This record gives sequence, structure tokens and C-alpha cells, in this order.
Amino acid sequence: MPDDARINTLPEDGTAGRGDRAPLLAFIADGASEAILREVLGESALPGVTIRRGNVRAAIAALTKTPTPQALIVDVSGEDRPLTALGDLSEVVEPDVRVLVIGEEEGVNFYRLVTRHLGALEYLYKPLTRDMVARHFLPLLTGAELPADNFQGGRMVTLTGVRGGAGASTIAAHLAWHFGVAAGRHTVLLDADLHFGTGALLLDGKASAGLRTALEAPQRIDELFVERAAQPVSERLFVLAGEEAPDMPLIYTEGAGERLIEALRRRYNLIIADVPPAPLAFNQDLLGLGHHRALVLPPTLAGVRDTLRLLALPHGRLQPRRPILVLNRLGAPGSLTRTQIEAALKLKIDVVIPDMPRQMARATALGAPTSGLRGGFRAGILALAKEVAFVKVPDEIPALSNRRRWFGWRR
Repeated sequence: MPDDARINTLPEDGTAGRGDRAPLLAFIADGASEAILREVLGESALPGVTIRRGNVRAAIAALTKTPTPQALIVDVSGEDRPLTALGDLSEVVEPDVRVLVIGEEEGVNFYRLVTRHLGALEYLYKPLTRDMVARHFLPLLTGAELPADNFQGGRMVTLTGVRGGAGASTIAAHLAWHFGVAAGRHTVLLDADLHFGTGALLLDGKASAGLRTALEAPQRIDELFVERAAQPVSERLFVLAGEEAPDMPLIYTEGAGERLIEALRRRYNLIIADVPPAPLAFNQDLLGLGHHRALVLPPTLAGVRDTLRLLALPHGRLQPRRPILVLNRLGAPGSLTRTQIEAALKLKIDVVIPDMPRQMARATALGAPTSGLRGGFRAGILALAKEVAFVKVPDEIPALSNRRRWFGWRR
């Protein structure tokens, strides 16, 4: 093996720029991870991407016979000794290769060994989500680093129905119920429609004047204000909603949305914001502040048209990829098929919720999400929860020890 100094510098012969080196080669062991990787890399229009089925051993076998790519993604799933396998890989690749690793081990100690001691750029554990790949692999491959979220606190996802009746409010309420009650995470449902929102009704909660006050007088927002304004639904689920008179105009002070979200993020792990598509300043601020943006569309031609229009809006600062697409009420009488919708959008649908009119009508009438969290609807909510509830490996990693690094690129 070369010495440490040699591993941590680019080769002197200029091999980094050789024309026979592929830009990116990936070896992925399972179909689900491969599909997510293909989708995210495809959306980024990254050139020269080759993805093969197989794990790290397949990568070793292939790279003993072919030139080393500039970047390499390897899957160590199924390996009894994954660190040994990565050591074997280091023997057959050039020292300047950028290595990203996928595996099944969730422990932070394993993450440290792979990234800090072995020199891989990043490690992600399965099951992968599109957000994980977009936030932590894509910037290392494209050089377009996502702006850092310097605020320490909870995460926010916005749900927007592309048109009235799409079902975004029902989905937002059930998603909040899943996180706050079923998963036991401190969660607040923020209903941005202060006049006709249904968030409080769907959770059998209460509206208050606190949200309107926050938007009109943001200087009053602090932790105590948030505690009083958000109404409890259960021990760890709260709702922040208004019920203003239809003829009462909303006075929105610039910057109020950002200040409110900062206060909520200090108090809650997750903020589920039901945001109408109306071009109001408060709505636009919420869409830009979220970590994720989800669009809920019905299986109709008008739903497809309006989805395309909303997809054209710019991403928020903390959003690494396009909005999550939630196709609601699939299979409703006279509706489009999933294949037809994906062909029209030229995009894959991320989450599908079937048409379940009787079940959802009962849940909506009773204000009891437990009545709706069954069958295909429950599966859809769980799939959406997986997409948005990304948990990042802690950044507080100890400094690199004096052990040698197997791959040469430093962070």
C-alpha cells in the first residue's frame, strides 16, 4: 500500500484528468436503492453516470480490470466484514477516487470509521430516501453545495394541494398525527389558511387568535408566545390555526413568517405546514422556509396542469430537490391512471394514496385521524413520513486520528 502522504494527494502523473476515467460508477445491491439513486442523479442531469447491480465485491472484481472512475458509489450491504471489503477495494482503485458508501449499519461509530478513518466522502444507511441522497451525495458529486441550515432546531415540511379539493389538508393532519401520536415526536400542525383552514377541525383541536397576532406583530413572538398560541391535541401533538371572520383582512408584517418558524423550530421536532397555493406573502414565505415541499395532486387533467405550474416555482434555500409529489385518490371513478400522469409530468410520483371515500369521509366527519390511518391510506402516510422525516448523522464527529486513510480525499 502507498504511504499516507501519497494517499492524501492527487497523483503526480495527472491521472485525475485522464479521458479513460468515467465520471461516476455505482454498484448498488438492491432495486429500491438503485431506483432512488437513478431518480435523484437523473434529476440533477449529472453526466456520465453508470449504475450497476452488485455490492462492494462486484465493484472490486470490475475495477481490477477497468480504469478507476473519478467518483465511486459502493454498497457494503450483506458483507460480514464491510471494513475489510472497503480495504480490499482500496487496493484496486487509484488513490484520488471519491468514494461514497451505502450500507445497512446505522451506528455512528461505523459512520466515523468509514468517513473519518477510511477516507470515504460520505456514508448513508438504508433504507435510502431521495432527500438523503440529494442532501449528502449530490453536492459531493456536483459541487453545488446546499446552503447550510445554521439554525439548530426542528424541520419543516409544507404540503400544498395543487388545487382545491386535492386532499392536502387531510393528508397534513394525518401526517402530523402520525408523527405526534404514533411516533411520539414533538409535532405542530400549522394551518396557513386563517379564514377557511380545517387543520384544527380534522384533529379535533382548537383554533386561536395567536396565529393572527404573530403575523401582525412578530415582535411579540417568543417561546412563551408559541407555547400559548399552539393548542394541544395530545401530549406531543399541537395545532396552530386561526378561524378569522371571512370579511376580516389579514395584515401580514414582513419577516413575521420567518420569525414564527424559528420560534416553532425551537419548540418542535417537526412542523407540518398546510399551505394553500394562493400567492399570499405568508404562503410564499412558508414555501421558501421549509426543508421539504410536498405537492398533493388529484388524478385529473387539471391536477396535472396545476402541478406543472407549481413545479416551476423556485426551490427554497434548504430544499435540495424538486417537491415531493403525492398522488391522492388514485383509482377514483373517471380519473387518470398513474402511468398517464407520470407521462404528462415527465416525472415519477413519489407517494400514492388510493381513493378511499368512505374511510376518509368518516375520519373527516369525526375529527379522528385514527379512523383514517388504515389500509392504503396508512401506507401512503407512512411512505410520505419516510420521505420527509430525514434524520441526519450527527456532525459532532471527533477529529481524525493518526491511523492511515484508505481513500485519499479529505472533506
